[in-house]
This record gives sequence, structure tokens and C-alpha cells, in this order.
Amino acid sequence: MALRDLVLQFDSDINETKKYGMPCYLFQDKPFCYIWTDKKSGDPYLLIVEGNQINHPALIQGDRKRMKTLPVNPLSDLDITSIHEVLGEAKKLYLKKQ
Repeated sequence: MALRDLVLQFDSDINETKKYGMPCYLFQDKPFCYIWTDKKSGDPYLLIVEGNQINHPALIQGDRKRMKTLPVNPLSDLDITSIHEVLGEAKKLYLKKQ
């Protein structure tokens, strides 16, 4: 819930919906990020839709071509700084396309 609140409070143009059975967050009505859990560990992560265009040390490419994940350790405090940095970089990508 805290991660959800961070995403929604990051920008007033972010709205919540559900896609593919998971919470999806839209920025100006375009898919921005998802919150999901890792199948093996059960740990939550943010899935950044345009992550392949963002170079941030906390993001993980994995097997995905377009998206990157931002893992969240459920046993420690949220890294609000990294989350805001990644969301800010993602937002810049959407603003450039306008």
C-alpha cells in the first residue's frame, strides 16, 4: 500500500487502473508502471514500462526488452529517493513525446 501511495502521490497526472490482473499506473492515460510481485521470492517490485530508456543503478533489465524492474525489499524501509528518481526519469520520457 505504501508503494501504491508513493506512485499515486508522485504526480497528479498518474491514475490507477488494472491491466493483466495487476495494478497499472497511467501517466496522462499511457501505461507508466505496474506494481507486481516476483514469482519466486514473493517480493514486490515496480515494473517501469519505458525502463529500457532509463539508466539507473536500481533498475534491473532481466529478460525484458522494453521494461525494467525496481525491486522493493519488503523487510526494509522503502528507498523513496530511488523510487522518485526512477519515476522522475520515466516521466521525462513521456513529456518528451508530447
